[in-house]
Amino acid sequence: MTDRPDLALVTGASRGLGAAIAERLAAAGTHVVAVARTQGALEELDDRIQAAGGAATLAPMDITVAAAMQQLCRGIHDRWGKLPLWVHTAVHATPLTPTTMIDERDMAKAVDVNVTALSRLIPYVSPLLQAAGGGTAVFFDDPMPLPFSAGYTATKAAQRAMIEAWQAEATTETAARVHLLTPKPMGTAVRARFHPGEDRSKLATPADEAARLLGEIGLG
Repeated sequence: MTDRPDLALVTGASRGLGAAIAERLAAAGTHVVAVARTQGALEELDDRIQAAGGAATLAPMDITVAAAMQQLCRGIHDRWGKLPLWVHTAVHATPLTPTTMIDERDMAKAVDVNVTALSRLIPYVSPLLQAAGGGTAVFFDDPMPLPFSAGYTATKAAQRAMIEAWQAEATTETAARVHLLTPKPMGTAVRARFHPGEDRSKLATPADEAARLLGEIGLG
């Protein structure tokens, strides 16, 4: 791994691409702070990381809870003083529904997870990245509009706009290096929701995509 960070925060680390990235980073010697709501899935991730000789700190927290994210970032500051790498994979996929029948509660949850939580996390995490000489922030795009997924695609578009604005603002040497990467179709639970019955044998694995995407930014 080139320019291997000694510490990484992975939000949305319990399964799919987030878990695969956490495992790959940890196997290369990065201490991973793994954040997700599901305690059991985080413990399973930790078992795999330890079996491969890596180390992780588990943070079973909900990214939509401001106080929890404040506690998380304060804990990183107090223990390490900086954060070289942040990888954000947390996402909420709304149930499939016609655009004319969007459920208000489903849409509110998508906005809360995909937009509001990110708009809160960026100001919380960016000082830790700056303390690491700018640090690196990594996000993932899903630009293809899909029938019956208006809530998901609309909130992913809002994410994209926020991240691209941050990229455009990063003009100093100490600014965070902000990446917006596009994974290949993977056999994840999120994709299964939008493509039920799809032949998953033809899809990329999260582990392969973790290697490829981290390689794109010199961390593979």
